[in-house]
Amino acid sequence: MRKLRVGLAQINTTVGDLEGNVAKVLQYVERARELGVDIVSFSELTVTGYPPEDLLLRPSFLNDNREALEAVVKGCGGITAVVGFVEVDGDDIYNAAAVIHDGRLADVYRKQRLPNYGVFDELRYFRPGEGCPAYTVAGVRVGLNVCEDIWYPGDPTQAQAKAGAQVIVNINGSPYHAGKGEFRRQMLATRAVDYGVFVCYTNQVGGQDELVFDGGSMVLSPEGELVAQAAMFEEELLVCDLECEEAKQAAQGAQVRQVALSDGPFVADKPALESRLAPPLEGEAEVYAALVSGTRDYVRKTGFGKVVVALSGGIDSSLVATVAVDAIGQENVVGVSMPSRYSSEGSIKDAQELAERLGIELMVIPIEPAHAAYLEMLERAFAGTEPGVAEENIQSRIRGNIVMALSNKFGWLTLTTGNKSEFATGYATLYGDMAGGFAVIKDVPKTLVYRLARHRNTWRDGPVISERVMEKPPSAELKPGQMDQDTLPAYEELDPVLEAYVEEDKSIEEIVAMGYDRDLVVRVIQMVNRNEYKRRQAPPGVKITPRAFGRDRRLPIANRYRGF
Repeated sequence: MRKLRVGLAQINTTVGDLEGNVAKVLQYVERARELGVDIVSFSELTVTGYPPEDLLLRPSFLNDNREALEAVVKGCGGITAVVGFVEVDGDDIYNAAAVIHDGRLADVYRKQRLPNYGVFDELRYFRPGEGCPAYTVAGVRVGLNVCEDIWYPGDPTQAQAKAGAQVIVNINGSPYHAGKGEFRRQMLATRAVDYGVFVCYTNQVGGQDELVFDGGSMVLSPEGELVAQAAMFEEELLVCDLECEEAKQAAQGAQVRQVALSDGPFVADKPALESRLAPPLEGEAEVYAALVSGTRDYVRKTGFGKVVVALSGGIDSSLVATVAVDAIGQENVVGVSMPSRYSSEGSIKDAQELAERLGIELMVIPIEPAHAAYLEMLERAFAGTEPGVAEENIQSRIRGNIVMALSNKFGWLTLTTGNKSEFATGYATLYGDMAGGFAVIKDVPKTLVYRLARHRNTWRDGPVISERVMEKPPSAELKPGQMDQDTLPAYEELDPVLEAYVEEDKSIEEIVAMGYDRDLVVRVIQMVNRNEYKRRQAPPGVKITPRAFGRDRRLPIANRYRGF
């Protein structure tokens, strides 16, 4: 038997920060070397950051990516490392993994299965690779592939196992959505059992625009058992010892290429270690951590120092402000209360109380002077009409103007507070409460907003969002006695219908068969369809469901198809 010490470097890269990504790789390589790791793997497209999107169309970016890889190679003496980068071959480019051994580029693996669905559009950029190489590392045969290559049965994993690979190293940029971690584990366990191999799955961590990566890197035994797992949403070097049979002679073939790197380890006397099994996050704890991670990295990676949040005293703005404090610290969050003639005393007090509990600065800017001026200016234009939504939305647009003025003046990022239920149905004001730079809960249904708030209130620092905020009926407070349910179905009915239609593509008939009233279903679907133009103008936000507006769901605005 041979003992192979593997290291899974779960790091937070930044797209385009080639120098910073290289520095982080070399930092983790040094830590792995100190621990006697034989082979350390990094995430997909480590050097460039993932996903680089149309930066891949720039020749200078591709050249700089290759130079950055050379810097990594030079720093990998005394260890074998697997590092993602973009390989250029003539006019073609490949999503590739560099196999670096003792300070030299020993080989390159090219990703074969290129996803082109949901948030992925890799066929826009890359050519699929060919071949299923196996590498002898410290006397153990190791197969290598990239992300989607292992998500389905068959080659390259199958061919590598048939060629004698006892260990499969799979590097990933697998974005998060709620519950995906358990699906990954089951899928990888199936591959491990089917092919009788250890599976070492390395995933990246951190936020990139609307995507958030949850990490959760793991090692599974040939019996499908989870033997090591990294934490979710945290950088970590996961190290694990694998007991493998000594590599035997394996046949070469058209698909399989054997590459001998080392018969023995660089470090024979390794420091003792125990495999780590980080406890998984579940339910609301998992989603909340995703929102914090995505918000923190969006703010940090776009170069902002502070954020501003409009605090209405409602549940949505309360949750957004709380996430922001947990992401970047209370000193970097500013709340602004903008009461109008219709704002209740309770809501004003709720906003003040939240700011006090969070320890954030609260600015109070009443909008009555501007509101009165707008109504006076529009009096002649609106003459002879009944007051309605247009007059109500003036207040929201004044507030949007104020938060963007603060953003413009002080360089703060404006966090919008709309949830997925509102974005889906158009229950949001374009250039009003939709105005901002980042929509933290854009992909969070209203019913989940309440559950997340209750989860956050269970933390050690005690309740932050008052029970009064969670119990009062939701209202935009743009006219006397206004309630959300004057315009929308009850959220307990609305959210399941939205999930069925938006995320599962179910038809009217299928949703009605689930037990929902036909008139309700038709009404909801009509609201979703006619508000695509609003969503197209919304800021980016953290993706936490299998199908988020924007990155995942892309429908034409000018669209007359009604065959639902």
